[in-house]
Amino acid sequence: TPLPAPLSPGQAFTELQAKVMDTQQKVKLADLQIEQLSKTKKHAHLTDTEVMMLVDETRMYEGVGRMFILQPKGVIHNQLLEKQRIAEEKIKELEQKKSYLERSVKEAEDNIREMLMARRAQ
Repeated sequence: TPLPAPLSPGQAFTELQAKVMDTQQKVKLADLQIEQLSKTKKHAHLTDTEVMMLVDETRMYEGVGRMFILQPKGVIHNQLLEKQRIAEEKIKELEQKKSYLERSVKEAEDNIREMLMARRAQ
């Protein structure tokens, strides 16, 4: 297969700008997902705090679809802890992804700056 033709400076500049905009959108999406997961984690924590104040004999129900199933307090507690743990893991993953994307944006912006400086020097 033949190699693709090299990009003209204008095409390279346009592609870099598009990459920056796309990556910035991904950073915003990661921020929204982190915010939502933080709310989920906080809600599970607050619910667990309330559940743990109740006596062990308290009847507790887990919502499953459109029905409710009687569950022991320990099961509900463990489910809420697991929900918090999963949210925390996903937040860490998203923060790492966001950090990578932010570095990618910075590199692309630096490349754009270099291209502009090279144009001015001509």
